[in-house]
Amino acid sequence: MPGLLRGMARTAVVAGTATAVSNRVSRRQGERWAAQEAPAEPAPPPAAAAAQAPGGGGSVIDQLKELGELKQQGILTEEEFEAQKAKLLAS
Repeated sequence: MPGLLRGMARTAVVAGTATAVSNRVSRRQGERWAAQEAPAEPAPPPAAAAAQAPGGGGSVIDQLKELGELKQQGILTEEEFEAQKAKLLAS
């Protein structure tokens, strides 16, 4: 009988520890996902700052190439790319 009680107690401790660890991991993952989904402040698009910089930073062709690279890297969306391209070509 004492061996049975000891085995049950050990099983309860192991199960309780596993549950606590599992809950902590789940909570930490939830916090990480929430932080990824809702960033503190949206950053301004880098191309907008580059396109509005006084003194130019090169020719219009160079700026268009830079915009294309930002779009390929996934920094700019298609809509942002088209808006910045239209600004450059209009000036």
